[in-house]
Amino acid sequence: MPKRPMNEAMLERVAARFRTLGEPMRLRLLQALESGEKTVGEMVALTAASQPNVSQHLQELFQAGLVGRRKAGTSVFYWIADPLVFRLCDLVCTGTEVAVRNELEQLRGSATRGK
Repeated sequence: MPKRPMNEAMLERVAARFRTLGEPMRLRLLQALESGEKTVGEMVALTAASQPNVSQHLQELFQAGLVGRRKAGTSVFYWIADPLVFRLCDLVCTGTEVAVRNELEQLRGSATRGK
């Protein structure tokens, strides 16, 4: 938790951001944007999801302030507006990897004790 207490409004904003990141498709879209700005069509191709689905998730990411967007002709381009999201993802991924390794070690230990 933060070094200083958060008021209720800030707690709600932080929780909303975590809820936004709690959807695998949104994480896929952020991952796709990590290499640079892309159109909705490019992200549809990269994720093999439908255009309405991709657009809906991009809207959620935009409202959360995680991505930015601009329109050029008939295309809409998206980019990462808050690159700190990747630091958060790295922390969560590292923690998840450690937890999985620990679970595997426990399973291996249980298997060898069962012999």
